[in-house]
Amino acid sequence: MALLGTMIKTLMAALLALGPLALPAGAATFSMKRGLNLDQWVTWPAEDKWGERQAILPYPEWRKFLKEDDLKALKDAGFDFLRMPVDPSPFLSDRTAALRDDLYASVLDSARMINRAGLKVIVDLHLIPAGGNRKIGMSEVMRDPAVFDAYTELVRKMARTLTKENPKLVALELMNEPLVDCEANGTNLWPDRQKQLFAAARASATRLTLVLTGGCYSNAESLARIVPRTIADDNIIWTFHSYDPFLLTHQGASWAGDFIPYVTGLPYPPTAVPKAQLDVTLDTIRDRIRAEAPWARRSGLLSYLDEQVATMDSPEKLLGVMDAPFANVDAWAKANGVKPQNITLGEFGMIRKEYGNGFVMPAAYRAAYVRDMIARAEAHGFSWSVWSYGGAFGIVEAFDGEKAEPDVMDVISQLPR
Repeated sequence: MALLGTMIKTLMAALLALGPLALPAGAATFSMKRGLNLDQWVTWPAEDKWGERQAILPYPEWRKFLKEDDLKALKDAGFDFLRMPVDPSPFLSDRTAALRDDLYASVLDSARMINRAGLKVIVDLHLIPAGGNRKIGMSEVMRDPAVFDAYTELVRKMARTLTKENPKLVALELMNEPLVDCEANGTNLWPDRQKQLFAAARASATRLTLVLTGGCYSNAESLARIVPRTIADDNIIWTFHSYDPFLLTHQGASWAGDFIPYVTGLPYPPTAVPKAQLDVTLDTIRDRIRAEAPWARRSGLLSYLDEQVATMDSPEKLLGVMDAPFANVDAWAKANGVKPQNITLGEFGMIRKEYGNGFVMPAAYRAAYVRDMIARAEAHGFSWSVWSYGGAFGIVEAFDGEKAEPDVMDVISQLPR
C-alpha cells in the first residue's frame, strides 16, 4: 500500500506539472490587434566588433536610433503592439561571451521600454543568413545539430529572461521564418524541431505566451502542416507571413533571388494603369533581363515573368492569389479548433525602395496594398503586424533617418478604433 501511495503521489505530481499544458484550446494570455515590426538593420557591425560594449550595446539595434517618444508616436498612430526582431547571432558568437548577460538584460530593457510607451511587445528571435558580418545564421542553425542545440539553449535563456514580465504585455516568438521543409521532396522536419524549442521555452517561462509558426518562411501552407494538438498548450499564438503576390511586393529586392531584382515599375493593382502602360513596363523588364541576366538564365527568367503575370492578369485572379493564404489558415484553424484571436499575420508589406536602387515604389500603391491586407486579416479575426518601421519596406522612415511618405501610416491611423 505504501508503494501504491507513493506511485499515486508521483502520478498526481506529474499531472499537476502537466496541467497548464493539457488544457483545451483557449485564448492566449497575450492578445493584440494591430502592430508594426521594428527594424533589424543590415548595417550592424561586423562580428569582430561584437565583443566591444559600445558597438553591440544597447541591444537590439533599433535602440541606437529610436527613443521613447518615437514609440509613443506609434501608440498614438493606432498600434497596440510591436514585434521586436532580436538577431540571435550575437548570442551564438564566441565574441560576445563576456557581454552575454548584458545582451539578455538589454533585450529585457528594450521590451520594458516598449511597454512604458503603452505598447505590448513580441520579442521575435529573428535569424537572418550568415555571411559578410556574421558566421552563424539560419542555415547554420538548421543544418548543424550542435548549433541548433545552442540555439535551443538561447531560447531557454531568453524565456527565462522574460519570465517575470507581465504575460499580458510581453510574448516570445521562438524563431522567425524557419528555413526548413521547403524542399521538393516534402520533408517535414520543422514540427519536431519546434517542439524542442517550445519545450525549452516553456520550461523556463510557464506563463508567457509563445508564438509558433510553420516552416518554409512561415508561409500559410507550412502552418497548415502543423498539428496543434501535438503541442498541448492553450497559451500559444500561431503566426504566418504573406507577401503575395511576391512579384509586386518585392520589386527590385537584390537579396530575394535572381529574378526579382530585374522587376521594377509594376503597379498595384496591375489594373491601376491602362493595359498599354502595363505592357510597356513589362517589356522594359523583359529588356532588362535580356541585357543583364546571365545567358543561361534568360529564357527561364522570361518564362517565369510571364507565368507570374498570368496569375494576376485579372482582378479576380489577383484576389485569388491574395486570398489564398488567409483561406488556408482559416481552414486549418477551423479543422484544429484554433480561435482566430490566437492567429496573427506576423509580416506583410510592400517594398518602398531597395538599398542602392533608384526606383521608389509610388506611395499610393503601397498604401493600397497594406489597406487590402489589413482588411483581409481583420475580416478573418486575425491580428497583424506590418513590415516595417524603416529601411527598404519602411512606413515611418526610409534610410538614414529620412522620412517615408505618410500614405501607409495614414491608412493605419484612419482605421476605426
